[in-house]
Amino acid sequence: MKRKSILTLSLYFLLAALQAQPGKLESANTSIKTELRKTAEGYQLYRGGQLYFVKGAGGSAYPARIAAYGGNSIRTWGTRGAQNVLDSAQKYGLTVLLGLDVARERHGFNYDDTAAVKKQLDRLREEVLKYKDHPALLAWGIGNELNLQYKNPKVWDAVNDISKMIHATDPNHPTTTVFAGINKGLVDLIKVRSTDIDLLSVNTYGGLAGLPATIRQSGWEGAYLVTEWGPTGHWEGLQTAWKSPIEETSSEKAAVYKSRYEYSVERDREKCLGSYVFLWGQKQERTPTWYGVFTDKGEESEVVDVMQYLWSRNWPQNKAPHLYSLQLDNRKALDNIYLKPGTSYTALAVAMDPDNDKLSWRWEVLPEPTQLSEGGDFEARPKPIDGLITARGEGKVALKTPEKEGPYRLFVYITDGNNNVATANIPFFIKP
Repeated sequence: MKRKSILTLSLYFLLAALQAQPGKLESANTSIKTELRKTAEGYQLYRGGQLYFVKGAGGSAYPARIAAYGGNSIRTWGTRGAQNVLDSAQKYGLTVLLGLDVARERHGFNYDDTAAVKKQLDRLREEVLKYKDHPALLAWGIGNELNLQYKNPKVWDAVNDISKMIHATDPNHPTTTVFAGINKGLVDLIKVRSTDIDLLSVNTYGGLAGLPATIRQSGWEGAYLVTEWGPTGHWEGLQTAWKSPIEETSSEKAAVYKSRYEYSVERDREKCLGSYVFLWGQKQERTPTWYGVFTDKGEESEVVDVMQYLWSRNWPQNKAPHLYSLQLDNRKALDNIYLKPGTSYTALAVAMDPDNDKLSWRWEVLPEPTQLSEGGDFEARPKPIDGLITARGEGKVALKTPEKEGPYRLFVYITDGNNNVATANIPFFIKP
């Protein structure tokens, strides 16, 4: 098997290991200073005195692959398992934007409760003391999307107090807080209430291409990181008539990731310090394939090929399959596919492999999730409905529809035998 190829990956992993041996680049317990500098070219990040542009992955899965494909950093959303994440990052020559789990108002935290706010600050101080001298630490991320459905502006006072505590405890690493999107109202609050933070961080999806302009229109004059970016979000794209969001195929996502990154992150070197692609792993959020660039089996989509190119300027020797279309009953997702219960229909997925590898197809039907998450919270993966699909040749199957009325999706996973995959799904509604 080629596996991108085995020889190439082995050389990458060997290089990453050599670059990250403790005692050669970094001693085991020595903090490495990260500095934000304003130069004639704009804002720049320096680590250990060397210019450092973040080529990061959101999520700590597969750190060896991050290093092998040209990435240099990991972002976390909290400190659970932080010691292992930091140690693993150091092993592969990566850094960590370490998240501090700050309570969100929409989860019931009351920022008028001074005792609770102090208790949170004391807890976070312990975490900072525990990890501040780790050589893989790059910076501190204070909370995630605290602006999502919040009402009490005192949350930004708390952010400021946390930042002050970090600067007093750890002078070697800058602080940031992470917004869900950005606008002038938020920036105005930060300028008044969170003046101690060193830079802003923004999570954005469909808006990534326009982010440099949005940053400037918001009135933020400092540096920023893009801490989540990826496909078009489930809340901002097209929908069916029954309000099911329509997901891009893995090949459509690959084109979107490449164009948006090149148009924004690479072009705004005056203020942008780099980014963390989302998600370097797999999760259920509206679907099991929407945000993860891997499947739950660890298979790599075409997006991973694109990230290797964006990070290293080298395409993998063995690329993922390219998917052209998925149809059900000769219709596409935008056609609002209503089907009868217990009836047989034909589905067709058209794909090719850039390396002429032999392709295999696997299919499944999932009901739409009924308990939906928000802001990245946990969402349970629906159980697949077995016994509905009969193969009829390469990329073609017969689907016997479920008996129960309601919304469903048909998923296809197309693999090349080298741990690469193309994914797509098509929503449909069973209506008697």
